[in-house]
Amino acid sequence: MKYQISGKEDVLFNNNTFYCIGTGRMGLALQQKYLEQLAFVQEKLGFEHIRGHGLFSDDMAIYHEYKKSKDSEQTFVEYNWTYLDMVMDSYKKLNIKPFLELGFMPKQLASGEQCVFYWRGNVTPPKDYGRWTALVKATLNHLISRYGRDEVVTWPVEVWNEPNLTVFWKDSDMNEYFKLYDLTSRAVKEVDPRFKVGGPAVCGGTDKEWIKSFLEFVKEHKCPIDFVSRHHYTTEAPAPDGHYGYPKLHPKEKCFEQLDSTRPLVDSFKEFKGMDIHVTEYNTSYIPNAPVHDTNLNAAYIANMLSTFGDNHKSYSYWTFGDIFEEWGVPFTPFHGGFGLVANGLIPKPTFWTFAFYKQLMQDYEKCVLKTPECIVVQCRKDKDKLKKGEEAVYYKGIAWNVDTEMSGSTLDLELELPLDAQTEANVLLTRLVDEETCNPLKVWHDLGEHANPDEAEIAVLRESATPLVKTCRTSNCVKLELKENAACYFELRTAAINNDRGYTYGRLS
Repeated sequence: MKYQISGKEDVLFNNNTFYCIGTGRMGLALQQKYLEQLAFVQEKLGFEHIRGHGLFSDDMAIYHEYKKSKDSEQTFVEYNWTYLDMVMDSYKKLNIKPFLELGFMPKQLASGEQCVFYWRGNVTPPKDYGRWTALVKATLNHLISRYGRDEVVTWPVEVWNEPNLTVFWKDSDMNEYFKLYDLTSRAVKEVDPRFKVGGPAVCGGTDKEWIKSFLEFVKEHKCPIDFVSRHHYTTEAPAPDGHYGYPKLHPKEKCFEQLDSTRPLVDSFKEFKGMDIHVTEYNTSYIPNAPVHDTNLNAAYIANMLSTFGDNHKSYSYWTFGDIFEEWGVPFTPFHGGFGLVANGLIPKPTFWTFAFYKQLMQDYEKCVLKTPECIVVQCRKDKDKLKKGEEAVYYKGIAWNVDTEMSGSTLDLELELPLDAQTEANVLLTRLVDEETCNPLKVWHDLGEHANPDEAEIAVLRESATPLVKTCRTSNCVKLELKENAACYFELRTAAINNDRGYTYGRLS
């Protein structure tokens, strides 16, 4: 592939990659290792919001019913904010704000016993909607009292999680969810009309039917709504084997096929045309034990997705930042196909570096000049007072990838001609490469024996292996890359005059 860039191009590119990141249930934020992983991700990547399940689940211990005596028929309600404050304080310390998902149902408030996950999140409607809305309002008011009204109203509020799936909402009862949304959204706005509230947070299968019916209901009943939310995964149903599931990835050209209908569907309602769409969960596979999540294939595939995800979506939240995660139980090994960008042991997976590359694109960002199925290139401009001697203000950055879902061993040759000085060795090309050979801690773990509980020495080796290969070379105005299967490569090309110290000659030995 060969592309020539003039510098006059201005291509659509909305990099909303870092608006939100996913997490496991909120109660996990009480664990030290969870916070260590989140601190690592925040230091290196820096997300604005964090979204997860279980705000009202029993391990957070917020909702309590009691009677003043054994014989009393009257039931009273009280709230316990101890764990909520601990979690929110930790988030604040790590400079990340909640994207509040309202769920699941406290056992004492639930109308039934149906639960999901290892940690038993109740997915039935409330037995008393008045007490449910009182819980919502009390929680928001408590957060306001602790963190300030002007701050808390900037935290988006989403009503429930994937109600179109029977595992997450009893009988996937559409009308019951609409009732929940109606009453909940009004309760949120009653606390403060500045809150942004939305739903229906659907995923797969019946998503079109649900979003259409949801918007019709909201329109008819004039429910508060500020955004539409949904989820997106790009694999078929997995083939189970032991502790694991092996799903087939959608072809990269069809990675947004399921999402493509959402924007036109929302825009078909004149009342909602142009409304923000938040994809509050996405990844390749939707199970927390899919080995693909730990691979270089995942890194290259996500690199392809991130180049265009922002075209139609206000935000898209990768599920999840780390592998302290227990939906199906505590994982047996550090590499178990977990959703996280970081494996247990603080080992960055290849996909972590895809995010790091997209973060680096935005430093000095001016505009996008090229977006193809293999790469994205942006034009950057340095402030004049930051220029080094002989350096030009304008320079170029990019990310290239070679998605090989069939693991065929394919190679991608990419050449980019950029509008910089074309003289030989006038510029410097810097590359950071992640591929099957250069940054593949999964393979290193395999070669070391796949130990379920690696010792400190092995963990140190795994971390050392989980680093991109950095290379530089003097070149003209062309970027030439040879990418092996499932490589993701960050590059930047800029002028860099050689400024020798008196008497110094590079490479001279005598």
